[in-house]
Amino acid sequence: MKSIKILWTDDEIDLLRPHILFLEEKGYDLSTASNGDDAIEEVRKHDFDLIFLDENMPGLSGLQTLTIIKEIKPDIPVIMITKSEEEDIMDQAIGSKIADYLIKPVNPKQILLSIKKNIDTKRLISEKTLSGYQSEFGKIGLQISEAKTFDNWVELYKKLVFWELELEQNEESGMQEVFQMQKSDANNNFARFIKNNYELWLSGDPSKPMLSPNLFKDRIFPLLDQEQKVFVLVIDNFRYDQWKLIQPLISEYFTVESEELYCSILPTATQYARNAIFAGLMPSEIEKLYPEYWLNDDEEGGKNMKEEELLRAQLKRYGKDYKSFYEKVSRLKTGEKLVENIADLLNNQLNVLVYNYIDMLSHARTEIEMIRELANDEPAYRSLTLSWFKHSPLFTLIKELQQQKVKIVITTDHGTVRVQNPVKVVGDKNTSTNLRYKNGRNLNYNPKEVFEIRNPEKAYLPKSNLSTSYIFALNNDFLAYPNNFNYYVSYYKDSFQHGGVSMEEMIIPFIILSPNN
Repeated sequence: MKSIKILWTDDEIDLLRPHILFLEEKGYDLSTASNGDDAIEEVRKHDFDLIFLDENMPGLSGLQTLTIIKEIKPDIPVIMITKSEEEDIMDQAIGSKIADYLIKPVNPKQILLSIKKNIDTKRLISEKTLSGYQSEFGKIGLQISEAKTFDNWVELYKKLVFWELELEQNEESGMQEVFQMQKSDANNNFARFIKNNYELWLSGDPSKPMLSPNLFKDRIFPLLDQEQKVFVLVIDNFRYDQWKLIQPLISEYFTVESEELYCSILPTATQYARNAIFAGLMPSEIEKLYPEYWLNDDEEGGKNMKEEELLRAQLKRYGKDYKSFYEKVSRLKTGEKLVENIADLLNNQLNVLVYNYIDMLSHARTEIEMIRELANDEPAYRSLTLSWFKHSPLFTLIKELQQQKVKIVITTDHGTVRVQNPVKVVGDKNTSTNLRYKNGRNLNYNPKEVFEIRNPEKAYLPKSNLSTSYIFALNNDFLAYPNNFNYYVSYYKDSFQHGGVSMEEMIIPFIILSPNN
């Protein structure tokens, strides 16, 4: 284990020699400074894991020294040592982001406990995380092989997301590689589960999970029927791991009343899944009942331009006369305007707001080199999501709604998966272009590598012609044409895509939040 390097700064440093010898005997590497200027110089020259800093020194005070140290190395934990317990000094020190403070005279036990709290805690947590996942590895493997129902897969996916978020805080890359292999194994088994059950669910199997078309009827209408005002926030392309990342921010304002994971329909693409949510119908049913609101993949025009009309048609079909409002937020100004007009929104019983940022981010990552660099892996992609949310009008709106005691639903239409492996597909010029699913009449592919639906009617999918079939990529595969294959693969590999079969795309959050008092 690498030695912990500590800098101790005190104008009476010679009197602290017994403490320094005590820490060196414990294996710590100690450097000293007798004033603020020398301490700053040491920080410029060397990397320290921890700094002890006397508050009351001639020349630069401890607080002045602290300010400069934080400008040079903002992440070094600094423990302030002071003779005074005056509140304003403590407030200034804490405001300057000290890690801890000790009151003189200090004893060796206090010092050792402070070091362990600020340095060893990170190491101990890291070790505990690794040993925790190691002990869970076998249990998770058993769960993967024994998962027989959608609820089984939900519990398994929750556990995998938990460990993924825990392990990414750890620098042990070997264990992360082991986890990714286990997650891939889970996704392969999940694909087999979907192959065996998806069409059965749609034929009336009572064991079917909550699916996209049922969200309003079975989850949102009951809330509204209790005469509650409800804001439904649909965040396009929003995965469960992203929800767990922003949940701590929201928990300051709202309590999770219900956290459910439901199943997106196939294709896990906005055109199909989100239209199904707003219509309360499967895609082929929308095409049949509301042909003016549906465009097939091979037709020109926006495929999600009629969501408000589909929602109002669903409300009318179920005899619901809630006063409602719908808005799609694709620009910052639109989101800011909603916050400004919150008083008007509160006159509605149902407000439905669709936020497209995460979907835009995943597409931009594919097309823009700078975004690809910023979101070069899963943790970075999650981090960008968190950063956006912290500073977004959406979060501002959520904070405002807490003041108004309004209930919120946060959900999505589908998730997204980082694709790695190309699977060759041949199709004619009318074949759809999505990388995770394709439909057309002359598709040529290896049936072992995809989930195929030869009879779209059974899956309630539209047909452009009599011989149309659908195929879906599995796990982290993507569908590539043989023409210009190498360029195509290098361009899309490691990009975030949706439309196919994976836990990330299909097992997605539906969260009901109640405002904190």
